[in-house]
Amino acid sequence: MKRKRTEPSIRYRYFLWKLRIRNGVYLADGRGNTPPLGRHSLGTKNREEALRRLEELDCLKAVERNLADSNSLGRQQQEPVGLDDGWSQYREHLCRTEVLGGVDPKTTKRYRAVFDKFIPFAQSRSVADWNDVSVQLIEKYLNQLDRKDYAEGTLRFEANLLKQIIRWLAEGERLPMSNMIKLKVRKAVGTSTYCWKPDEVVAMIEHCRTDEKLKWMGDIIVTLAHTGMRISELVALRWVDLDFENRKLGVTNDRNPRKISGPRRRTKNRRDRSIPIHPNLYATLQCVPRNSDGFVFHGPRGGRIKPDVVRNVLIRDVIKPLEVRFPTAAGATGFANGRLHSFRHYFCSTCANAGIPEAVVMEWLGHRDSTMIKIYYHLSGFESAKQMERVAFTKKGSGHQTGE
Repeated sequence: MKRKRTEPSIRYRYFLWKLRIRNGVYLADGRGNTPPLGRHSLGTKNREEALRRLEELDCLKAVERNLADSNSLGRQQQEPVGLDDGWSQYREHLCRTEVLGGVDPKTTKRYRAVFDKFIPFAQSRSVADWNDVSVQLIEKYLNQLDRKDYAEGTLRFEANLLKQIIRWLAEGERLPMSNMIKLKVRKAVGTSTYCWKPDEVVAMIEHCRTDEKLKWMGDIIVTLAHTGMRISELVALRWVDLDFENRKLGVTNDRNPRKISGPRRRTKNRRDRSIPIHPNLYATLQCVPRNSDGFVFHGPRGGRIKPDVVRNVLIRDVIKPLEVRFPTAAGATGFANGRLHSFRHYFCSTCANAGIPEAVVMEWLGHRDSTMIKIYYHLSGFESAKQMERVAFTKKGSGHQTGE
């Protein structure tokens, strides 16, 4: 006998409901609540209209039980939220004070790039309001990005951002709760970022040391490889952040811009952290010339460096000349694909291979949990073989065949 299909429960703002069908007409079943809310015909054969009416019913029952005021009923009949208007409201929300959870202007800029693509796409599909944005529309949008060879990380980021804005609009009663998007997005597994090998890092440092014009770049490579700092943190590093007496380097997040001179420094997670200064790094920093502006690193002409400048010099003047020495197989990820962030991977994997406790590496990198540490971890072939040799699967000698 065929089992009767069980309808999933739907959680609205106040109560839990099951959507059923009788003679083609949708019914709302609220008997699973305490106290039970009974069954109610929604008077429509259209699922989307049924969900909209169910939300109104949810609010009506809340008013009857004094869980909401009667004004809530009027809010369910609000006007649709236009795509541009909804994004404008969300952008204003993002730009609120940091104390309330506001984000960095760079984050807002990154979000804007997403909506600059999504809104024209939705409008080309005759969708003008956030009320009409569906799972199917988002799936079509992501499929289009995939056909244009956007990276998986980009697709994952944009999918989550679109779900995020709709959730924010719904929770703020700008959209019905029935507009919430249920779209499962797979979490990132591993990383495509290349991790330098020790001999490659040594070769890059030596390459820079032999060219007076690249000496400043060599100092930066040494620092990145021995600290795991982000390039944005390195270019903002000041001499006051270096405690040579206690051999510590501080990565600072400026909380009050009124009390500092110069540009405000921001860490990704808005927390300060401290990194011990390795002897190799100590020797390098002692030789870095001082500048009156208080910043540690400068370009070949003494000017402030920018992340993009460092990135371009690394690729053009360091990686390119050494590609012949460290060839990358066709279709593979190798030395030629390394970038500034590869030094952060290198730092983490080197620490892991050296047996540094995970909690210590987390503290040095500024991570609150080990999820990202696992992504950064790259066990070298030599270290992997070394660890395998330590494992005793059988008694010594039992794996060898003996002659008869």
